[in-house]
Amino acid sequence: MGGIQTIEVRLEPAHAGWRLDRALAAAVPTLSRERLKALIRSGAVEAGGKPLRDPATKVRGQEALRVAVPEPTPAHNQPQDIPLSIVFEDEHLLVIDKPAGLVVHPAAGNLDGTLVNALLHHCGGSLSGIGGVARPGIVHRIDKDTSGLLVVAKTDVAHEGLAKQFAAHSIGRRYLAIANGVPKIREGTVDAPLARSTANRKKIAIVAGKRGKRAVTHWKRLDILNDAALVECRLETGRTHQVRVHMASIGHPLLGDPVYGRRGKTHDKLLKELEFHRQALHAAQLEFTHPVTRHRLSFDSPMPADMQELFNALGV
Repeated sequence: MGGIQTIEVRLEPAHAGWRLDRALAAAVPTLSRERLKALIRSGAVEAGGKPLRDPATKVRGQEALRVAVPEPTPAHNQPQDIPLSIVFEDEHLLVIDKPAGLVVHPAAGNLDGTLVNALLHHCGGSLSGIGGVARPGIVHRIDKDTSGLLVVAKTDVAHEGLAKQFAAHSIGRRYLAIANGVPKIREGTVDAPLARSTANRKKIAIVAGKRGKRAVTHWKRLDILNDAALVECRLETGRTHQVRVHMASIGHPLLGDPVYGRRGKTHDKLLKELEFHRQALHAAQLEFTHPVTRHRLSFDSPMPADMQELFNALGV
């Protein structure tokens, strides 16, 4: 059994009239509001020896409270010594430059050998109990065969702060892609809602109506290649397969894309010669506000060697 940390809290007069969970989140900034809600509901928050079980209870201010915080339970995933390219790290979060081929999160068919397994090994005992479990906080993902930058939370508070920024679309993300064919115009925007395809559950499709989630990609042609183009894509939203589906929807799917790409076309021989077996997509820039220090951070990742080789081979 893990131990229990008891935190003594005295609410401020300014908290009068606040919800209990909000007042506690202000008084105990190391725990997220969602975590505190769960603790309140479990009876772990007491006033005068009596548990307070309703997060919405209005407080008077100046109450003395005791919060019993259990040690985080171990994650089900096993730590694995998998090399990581770490661009930035502090006690709150990490920025990883993910290689193509590395799955972000364990799932059916990929129960180990993932980024989560690597992070559990790398972080050791430095991970806080995100949602009560000692695990890295995956707040966004990039596909297994997409390379590039990814931010991961190490603490509950960082996880909540980053999640809010993703929900508000205030995180800057720029991708580099090599697309089939040359777009006739230099830049454009695809504003087309996405949802999982009902015909093929492994695919994402543009879907009208309430089922589709808003998805917006701003793209710009950077270089004209041999029946191909280097394209920059800036995400206003971050949906699964967004760049891949949106570029395919305007007639320029990504080279090497096994799901949304073209078969038997001009570049198949070259892709085979280069042994390029993935979508030509790289998360090249990531920008966000640090959820604790409030500093605006920006990171860049150069095009990886396999994409650079493909780019060079397509040069005219």
